[in-house]
Amino acid sequence: MAPSPLSRRSLLVAGGAVVALGAAGASPSAAAPTTADDPIGTPAEALRNLLAGNRRFTSGHGRHPHQGLADLHRLAAGQHPFAITVGCADSRVVPEVLFDQGLGDLFDNRVAGNIVDDLLLGSVEFAVEEFGSLLIVVLGHERCGAITATIDAIRTGGEAPGHIGTIVDSLRPVVQSVLDQPGDPVENAVRANIAAQVRALSARSSIIAEKVHQGALRVVGARYDLDNGRVSLVA
Repeated sequence: MAPSPLSRRSLLVAGGAVVALGAAGASPSAAAPTTADDPIGTPAEALRNLLAGNRRFTSGHGRHPHQGLADLHRLAAGQHPFAITVGCADSRVVPEVLFDQGLGDLFDNRVAGNIVDDLLLGSVEFAVEEFGSLLIVVLGHERCGAITATIDAIRTGGEAPGHIGTIVDSLRPVVQSVLDQPGDPVENAVRANIAAQVRALSARSSIIAEKVHQGALRVVGARYDLDNGRVSLVA
C-alpha cells in the first residue's frame, strides 16, 4: 500500500520565531536598558540590543528604528548588520519586527524548520566574513509546522508532497531522537532542533568556529512564543 501524502497544511499550520533573548539563565528583565542606537561592538552588546528591542516590541513601545528614506539612502553604499538570524520562514516570525530593528541591522536567513544546510551555511559564513557580524541567533518557534509534519511522517509512514519532503528528511534525525521523551512531542522537537542547528553552525564551519574561539562571535539558540511575542534562549 502506497504511503499516504502529508498535506501541505500540516507543514504550514503552526509557526513562530523568537523573542525574549537574554544572557544564559537570565530573565529578559535582567538586561540593562538599551536604545536602538547604542554602540554595538561586542557579541554581548549585540545580544543586549536584540533583547531590548524585543522588550519594546512585546510592551507595545517599538521605536521602529532605521526604517526611513534617509536610512535607505545611507545603506545604499553598504551594509554592516550587527547580527545574523537563522530563522523559520513563518510569516509571523519577522526578526526586524520581533526585535524592533530596521534596515541594515540584521542579516536574515529564513527557511521552514530553520535548517542549517550547505546553502544557508554559506550565506551565514558570508555575513561573518564580509560584515563582521557579532552574533548568530538560531530562531525557532513553538508549534512549528515543519516539525509537526516531520512527526506525522515518522508516525504514519506518509510522505510530504513535492520538495517539502526535503525539509522533512532534514529534520527527521533530530525529531526521531526525542519522540519517546515525555511531554509535548512538537515542543520537545522544536527545542531539540534549535540546539542541533546551533551545534551544526560551529561544527560544520571552521570560519564560525574560529570567530567564536576568538570571542568575536557568539552563537545562541532561541525560541519564539507565538502567544506572547517573547523570545527565550534555549541553547
